[in-house]
Amino acid sequence: MKAKSYERPSALKRDFPSASFIGGETTVFNIGGNKYRLVANIVYTMRTVFVEGVYTHIEYDRLTRAGLLGS
Repeated sequence: MKAKSYERPSALKRDFPSASFIGGETTVFNIGGNKYRLVANIVYTMRTVFVEGVYTHIEYDRLTRAGLLGS
């Protein structure tokens, strides 16, 4: 991410094809051999990434069901 500058989600998707956009500025990346999910808020106009958290799939699913991700 440091070496790139993404202006829109489609540009990010080219480099990270498994990235999921779950609402607003929230993007989910599968990491660690798909064992974990990194949830980040990306502000393209500021070229800034705010890491919200790194979760196991179970934690991620629980937070998603509770409506705590993807606002």
